Amino acid sequence: MRTALRWLLALTVLIGTLSAAGTATAAPPGTTGSTAHDTGTDIKDRLLAIPGMSLVEEKPYPGYRFFVLTYTQPVDHHDPSKGTFQQRITVLHKGVDRPTVFYTSGYNVSTTPSRSEPTRIVDGNQVSLEYRFFTPSRPEPADWSTLDIRQAAGDQHRVFQALKQVYPRNWLATGGSKGGMTATYYERFYPHDMDGVVAYVAPNDVVDDEDSAYDRFFATVGTEQCRDRLNAVQREALVRRSSLEKKYARYAAANGYTFTTIGSLDRAYEAVVLDYAWGFWQYSLLDDCDTVPADARHATDQEIWDSVDTISGFSAYTDQGLETYTPYYYQAGTQLGAPTIHFPHIEKKLIRYGYQPPRTFVPRSIPMRFQPWVMRDVDTWVRHHAEHMLFVYGQNDPWGSERFRLGLGARDSYVFTAPGMNHGANVAGLVHEEKALATARILHWAGVAPAAVRQDPAQARPLASYDAALDTRDTEREPALRP
Repeated sequence: MRTALRWLLALTVLIGTLSAAGTATAAPPGTTGSTAHDTGTDIKDRLLAIPGMSLVEEKPYPGYRFFVLTYTQPVDHHDPSKGTFQQRITVLHKGVDRPTVFYTSGYNVSTTPSRSEPTRIVDGNQVSLEYRFFTPSRPEPADWSTLDIRQAAGDQHRVFQALKQVYPRNWLATGGSKGGMTATYYERFYPHDMDGVVAYVAPNDVVDDEDSAYDRFFATVGTEQCRDRLNAVQREALVRRSSLEKKYARYAAANGYTFTTIGSLDRAYEAVVLDYAWGFWQYSLLDDCDTVPADARHATDQEIWDSVDTISGFSAYTDQGLETYTPYYYQAGTQLGAPTIHFPHIEKKLIRYGYQPPRTFVPRSIPMRFQPWVMRDVDTWVRHHAEHMLFVYGQNDPWGSERFRLGLGARDSYVFTAPGMNHGANVAGLVHEEKALATARILHWAGVAPAAVRQDPAQARPLASYDAALDTRDTEREPALRP
């Protein structure tokens, strides 16, 4: 009886919060007073009038207002009695008369002002959301069963409902890699929220234990000369395992690194080495092959170490390197799936573990069970129901080997591939005709396409000028095998 009463009380509070969020910002559209186009109530006051919204800090940026905020979310959107947590968001405010881009990386949110490509194209606002369970947006105590794609879509839906009252113009969802996956899942579960979706380099692992597409990719990507260089360094790092693991042990001791989660330094070493070719193509371009040792067999230990460390990162599978990404590996092992590739250029005797599954990278205290139907459901929905969706992939990005595809039921949706590009592929990197079409559709979905673009998509250009600080992508590279 007490449990039922607590659940009813929590549900009443949550419904009250949602209702209040719909009425707390009743000021007419356009009244923010924060740009040349806004008059009336200050945008900060309007944001903070939303129940559950709190200000962490405001950072100045010319032409914008930038806010770091937290928003109260239910731990479980299906059971409000499980409590709430504070989810971090940022708002890059341009004006309430502009469209809004809803961005997530699928990981932590950056608290430095930045602008995604669609935000620049439409010259709009940007709301960025930290994915649940990435610190500090983690419920305490952490019920890991509530970390799934539907709960994360529920987070976005509630943020959208709250902020739509402040930003009434069109909204687009976007993100790259896991963020592109997140934008797609959000559209699947809440297809009426957004006016369009721009998903960059989003993997789509429909059948987790069938990964032959990745092997085909690595057999043909780039040039034979580049592939041979990478394969030789990777093999040589395993041939010299004994001497390089001694160096690894000294490196770990000097930096205080431990290997409890993965199980041993030996497992971590092999995982880093086997990520080598993947990591190169994920982050590098064909021209970067010149940085790879040309004669691995005669290279020094230091040269082999430096090349592997630069591309794969020897800290990646330490406890300290894994900790930040525990939520990702949990999702990979429960819903998203993870790739497995083979290494025909390396003798079997040199490989002890192979590509290790996500379970290896998650503390054993966290239970995991894979749900194979989840990605099949999303894939089927995209094929048959995608509307106003754009998928952009890079030709040389391994993550694009298993991608989203469109079926006969898709409407006004597109899948484009940027030639020669890696995991940083974008609309700007498409061939001219596709770049113009993609830009025109984004402008149209956002409701800001100029008359000239409506008449001729070839005239489409970003509405905002390039800003080196806002529009330069974060150069910090995540370790390979994380989308």
